[in-house]
Amino acid sequence: MSDRKPFRWHILVFLAPAVLVYTAIMIIPLFATLNLSLFTKVDRVSQFNGLGNFRTLFGDPRWSASFWNALGNNTWFFIVHMLVQNPIGILLAAILSNPRLRGAAFYRTAIFIPTILSFVVVGFVWKLMLSPIWGVAPDLLNAVGLKSLFAPWLGKEAYALTTLALISVWQFVGIPMMLIYAALLSIPEEVIEASEMDGITGASQFWKIKLPLILPSIGIISILTFVGNFNAFDLIYSAQGALAGPNFATDILGTFLYRTFFGFQLQLGDQNMGAAIATAMFFIILIGVCIYLFAIQTRLRRYQF
Repeated sequence: MSDRKPFRWHILVFLAPAVLVYTAIMIIPLFATLNLSLFTKVDRVSQFNGLGNFRTLFGDPRWSASFWNALGNNTWFFIVHMLVQNPIGILLAAILSNPRLRGAAFYRTAIFIPTILSFVVVGFVWKLMLSPIWGVAPDLLNAVGLKSLFAPWLGKEAYALTTLALISVWQFVGIPMMLIYAALLSIPEEVIEASEMDGITGASQFWKIKLPLILPSIGIISILTFVGNFNAFDLIYSAQGALAGPNFATDILGTFLYRTFFGFQLQLGDQNMGAAIATAMFFIILIGVCIYLFAIQTRLRRYQF
């Protein structure tokens, strides 16, 4: 008798719709973009250009300056989220997971609500609040005696990007909080009870027992933060427009791609160069994800329970 297991056709039938939908909206557009980045238009006729668009993007001063500026801004946008959003999310989750805390459900809901708001609403409202002319920020700082600290943060090159990053942190800190909160609740009670029997409680218990056990979840949050921030576009566009002012100080890869692909004001759209920027973004994200999967995740597996 053969030991081969029969092919389970019902699994294939079950997965087929999802595979078809994913292929139609993800795989085909991805390869179409990669293909488009290899062509250029001469007298409105598409001609194969190989890696010429990428040589222009990285080597031509007219393009490379904008690309490296956008990439640097994107990197700083991501760093702010990693250093501010995720630690705050972990701290909030640790506090809210305390069974003796009253009103924890209300606090979780209040912190998570901004994540369901539209980017357009968040960007427009914060721009109004921080306006030095009709915003409420100067009056609020004046009420606590700190009006001297106010500045037109969205209008200064040195502060605009960091200000937008902190607004994004305010909006999305609820996501890492909820993920870490769920990870903390999944820690077996036996582990907690054993640590308490050894005299490890409070903050010491979190640092020595809980934190190592939730490191895989923190790793997942970190890679999601990386992917989300290098795909960012909406908040910058709604608050600062396609030109990502002042003087492109808030320009990131998403807004750079938008101006290049569709054109804006006096800049004509170039679909081939836009596809090249999109391809570069894809490979930047792909490299970051691969580094996480093959260099970091394998080390974090030891902490899973």
